[in-house]
Amino acid sequence: MLFASFPSPSSEAIELGPFTLRAYGLAIAFGVVAAVWLAQKRWSAVGGDPEDISKLAMWAVPAGLIGSRIYHVLTDWRFDEGWAEPFKIWEGGLGIPGGMAAGILVGIWVMHRNGWDRPALLDAAIPGLPLAQAVGRLGNWFNQELFGGPTDLPWAVEIAPEHRPAEHLTEETFHPTFLYEAVWNLGLVVFLIWLGKTKRVRSGGLLAVYVVGYLVARLWLETVRVDPATEVGGVRINIWMSAIGIVVAGGWLLLRGRAPKGEGSDDAGAGVEPVEVAVPDDGSA
Repeated sequence: MLFASFPSPSSEAIELGPFTLRAYGLAIAFGVVAAVWLAQKRWSAVGGDPEDISKLAMWAVPAGLIGSRIYHVLTDWRFDEGWAEPFKIWEGGLGIPGGMAAGILVGIWVMHRNGWDRPALLDAAIPGLPLAQAVGRLGNWFNQELFGGPTDLPWAVEIAPEHRPAEHLTEETFHPTFLYEAVWNLGLVVFLIWLGKTKRVRSGGLLAVYVVGYLVARLWLETVRVDPATEVGGVRINIWMSAIGIVVAGGWLLLRGRAPKGEGSDDAGAGVEPVEVAVPDDGSA
């Protein structure tokens, strides 16, 4: 028996006078702003320059978006509206694993180019990533996508007929897997900040903790979702990618992740070590 549920937005866009703003794009933008704000607060707390985070974001955010879209296109090639369809980012379709890889790699390159303390800056910035993802998942709600199987749980989400899979056309409410992921990511933000304060992980190691923490949840959520997905050996490709990421990042944590005795400081405000910010001779990246 259906107790309750919450509706999906009636439109994928927000009308502001003559302007039409896609909710998906707005959610991503707000997520980026939230991540930059948190990273700046944490970096400032240990003596870093907040502008370092802005410079980092100028490179890492576009790289993450491009990587996310490329990953989606490569792993979900069911495009039937011509050559332009892969470029329609506002309609959804960003693969988080690709965005993680591209954004982080470019971010590390920018840190190296500017001579910044890479481990300390990573520890300051990493909790902002799951925060950005949590906010960005609101876009999936507006697009009525990335939901799970049918359910009558009180927190089920109502999905319009045109967005339901063919095999579930008669069902009205589904698991809001995008909400599950958002809540998990918010919890991951809190955990990463707490773990950084404990100094139990090697400086820079919050990156590996984030990868494991996010992909563990993604591994489960992929078994709940009912949207079409490319499969390899009868298994959704994102399950394979999550398992590989967990093994690699988890292996690093087990072998090298524990902080050496005496590493770190007593500064618990941000969970990262106070550093001196190096100023490059050749300007910023």
